[in-house]
Amino acid sequence: MTTLWNKPEISRREFFEKCAEAGAKTFVFGGLVVTTANLLLAQDPEDVRARAEGAVESRLHDTGLGDVRARAEGAPKEAAKGPIYGFVVDTMKCIGCGSCVRACRDENNVPDGFCRTWVEQYTFFPNGEVIVNSPSGGADGFGEDLPSRNMPEELGQLPVRGFFVPKLCNHCINTPCIQVCPVGASYVTREGVVLIDQERCIGCGYCVQACPFGSRYINPQTNTADKCTWCYHRITKGMVPACVQACPAKARIFGSVSDPNSEISQILANNRVQVLKSYLGTNPRTRYIGLDSEVM
Repeated sequence: MTTLWNKPEISRREFFEKCAEAGAKTFVFGGLVVTTANLLLAQDPEDVRARAEGAVESRLHDTGLGDVRARAEGAPKEAAKGPIYGFVVDTMKCIGCGSCVRACRDENNVPDGFCRTWVEQYTFFPNGEVIVNSPSGGADGFGEDLPSRNMPEELGQLPVRGFFVPKLCNHCINTPCIQVCPVGASYVTREGVVLIDQERCIGCGYCVQACPFGSRYINPQTNTADKCTWCYHRITKGMVPACVQACPAKARIFGSVSDPNSEISQILANNRVQVLKSYLGTNPRTRYIGLDSEVM
């Protein structure tokens, strides 16, 4: 069964067919306005589709968007030339202090009400209920109080266990967010980092809906898609992401997985690691240690 996240590519033909199925709507491609009403009213749908696709191709060429698409498509061929980065979250070490969330917010000017990274608190009760809590993305920590929302009624009982799970972009190898972007604004770098070209993004939100991990949002300040970049502006200067530097428990580990002697390579070689939602087949580059089945 082909699903959205394992579909290899959405072609322009499929995109226009979906537009036509959805009804008369207007879409904008870097300044080019395409109204699907024309497709619905056409006497010869194939001819109209061909002319519309030709117009988009022309616009992509004129604006340089075609270069962005080519860069994304060519990235895997260049991957072997430099380091490939990876990220490990050790849930056994996370203490839920929120230092990572605050550091990310300050480093990347994240707008209020949004998070590029956040921490979830999982609390397990004897009756089998699991409460997931993340007030303000965990930026202010969790204190000593138990989660106040969705509390079991019979809570004379104390939780049997709990832990924290930091979340961030998984920088997947098989990325649904890149596949659905109609203008090639989402792409993967030669280091394996999934980024968004802010000059190209049209803020359609397709990638936000396609991400199965909830890692993307539309930035209200720029009206474009936004997400964790592993602090690309830092790692290309030999620094670690801000969240990694700020973590006092060293629960976040970042580095080159193409170097067998790096810290992250040694951790990956000597620990049982997991990924979120492995059944989706997105093959995340963000790996976890100590995940429970309730999280995966």
